[in-house]
Amino acid sequence: MNLRMVSLRENPDRLEQFIGYFSSHWGHEAVYRDCMTACLHTASPLPQWYLLMDGETILGGCGLIVNDFNARQDLWPWLCALYVEENHRGHAYGSRLLRNAQEEAAKAGFQTLYLVTDHVGYYEKYNFEWIGMTSDPFGGSSRIYQATNPCGETAKQ
Repeated sequence: MNLRMVSLRENPDRLEQFIGYFSSHWGHEAVYRDCMTACLHTASPLPQWYLLMDGETILGGCGLIVNDFNARQDLWPWLCALYVEENHRGHAYGSRLLRNAQEEAAKAGFQTLYLVTDHVGYYEKYNFEWIGMTSDPFGGSSRIYQATNPCGETAKQ
């Protein structure tokens, strides 16, 4: 295995690969194109995008952004679009992506990382705590989680 975390900022030639990967799982190609292109042309520490790869095989990915389509404009950065390919689940790749996001957020000076999700039970294993609900611009609501441990820990047993 040749596992490596690939940063879009450090690999701008992979822009189309990143856009294709995330939009294939989450839709909204235009949104990803705008955000990822901005990632390459800003001095701001956010947004950031990552792929976990084994050679040239994408195992999963995630992003760090300033807002994840919710009303809590007072909180950031947000972990977004975490996805591990179904045929690669069960190998703690999600944990690697989460830990990388927390480490990168800490390097950028952020001591707390947030996410919105409808999943219950997954993120809690990785030191994320539920802090409340938020509304989204589409008329729905989601759970907000935060992790204040910038370096992350392994999953709780």
